Amino acid sequence: MDKKVLIPIVLVCLVIIAFLVLNYNENDNKNLEKDNSKVETSFLTSTVIGIDDKYITLQDESNVIYTFLVTDTLGLEVGNSIELEYKGVLNKELSVQENEVVGYKLIETKEGNVPLAWLDNGIFSKYYELAYNTLKDMTVDEVIGQILLARTSDVNQVNDLKKYHFGGYLLFKRDFEGKTKNEVINMIKEYQNNANIPLLIAADEEGGTVSRISSNKNLVSTPFKSPQDLYKSGGLNAIKEDTINKSKILSELGINLNLAPVVDVSTSSSDYMYKRSLGEDASKTSDFATTVINASKSGKVSYTLKHFPGYGNNLDTHSSSSVDSRSKESIMNNDILPFKAGIKAGAEAVLVSHNTVTSIDPSKPASLSKDIHNLLRSDLGFTGIIITDDLAMGAIGEKFSKTAVKDAILAGNDLLIVSDYKGAVSDIKEALKEGSITEEMLSKLAFRVIAWKYYKGLITPNQK
Repeated sequence: MDKKVLIPIVLVCLVIIAFLVLNYNENDNKNLEKDNSKVETSFLTSTVIGIDDKYITLQDESNVIYTFLVTDTLGLEVGNSIELEYKGVLNKELSVQENEVVGYKLIETKEGNVPLAWLDNGIFSKYYELAYNTLKDMTVDEVIGQILLARTSDVNQVNDLKKYHFGGYLLFKRDFEGKTKNEVINMIKEYQNNANIPLLIAADEEGGTVSRISSNKNLVSTPFKSPQDLYKSGGLNAIKEDTINKSKILSELGINLNLAPVVDVSTSSSDYMYKRSLGEDASKTSDFATTVINASKSGKVSYTLKHFPGYGNNLDTHSSSSVDSRSKESIMNNDILPFKAGIKAGAEAVLVSHNTVTSIDPSKPASLSKDIHNLLRSDLGFTGIIITDDLAMGAIGEKFSKTAVKDAILAGNDLLIVSDYKGAVSDIKEALKEGSITEEMLSKLAFRVIAWKYYKGLITPNQK
């Protein structure tokens, strides 16, 4: 073929090929962009629990709390149940998420159904519908009361119970001192008979130095031994037998919640928590936690893992503040392990300490820190009840006492231990008035407490 004819043909072919290649690449890039868009966009089903200038704070179905930076507050109100659309991956280590908020849609539910943002696959989820049906008929005062585990006062216990509708009463040594078994049984029966919703009746019966009930020989012939003494005498079998026996005695008296075991890892006799702990390393303490929770399931008394995220060698928080300066890595690889083991075994409740753990939240005690609660909910997958230590303790002090009740709610606690329950109720109502918390937020907490009571058999379906 003549070169003069061939060259134009080749040039035309090259142009056609170049066009096809460019067109293919452009289409491929468009498809890639679409795929990336799909990968980057995610949804978060949640409840709005805070709006502040250009920030919105949400609590998801697992009760993990996230704060997003937004260009505007999207017309949302605290208490809205929403499905938030965002780009990127959530980072629970950040106080504010660095994600682009694309938009949201309000979640609406039919009358009588549990709000979607409240649902999870948690330990009490079988009873959510029953709990919600109970909750719908409750007044605001009744809802507030359900999230309070009140320390019994010296006087007017029944009248205050009728007025404040407590979720439960926490009994101390003075409540048992000098009483016979029948007197204790009748005292607790009177409380239950005057409660519109069956009460949690709690005590700290750890054994050893903390023995509220067994310090009275009318109730227990021999005081319960400390975990250390039990372990040294008979290992985990002795721990198991003690838990079963203790549960039986407590249940006969009418006590259904034991604020024990102490699963803090402490191996030094100089530690404040040493005598109350097992006194062994993280591995053996984890076995201890598993043994107690498993043994408790054979009875009617719930047990509580404490003091999250681990007391370590910190000071006594009853009288003053205590700062834990250990690294997060150290805490996660040691102190957290017994809590993980207990949760895996089916623990229903975890009590959070007032220690300020600087590697996780340098500004607030653990009991008031959303970062500590997110660790418990998200990293450990805990779906049960989170309980504060007593908010009257010295570690809360003047620095936090004025906002402690509100902060405890916003941090993610379900149940607040309060000695000054009148002040706590007043603080909650003031927070409602100012809009820093909402009725829906309180209802979600009470909802979980009520679901727990169904799970425990305190409430039966015909009582709702």
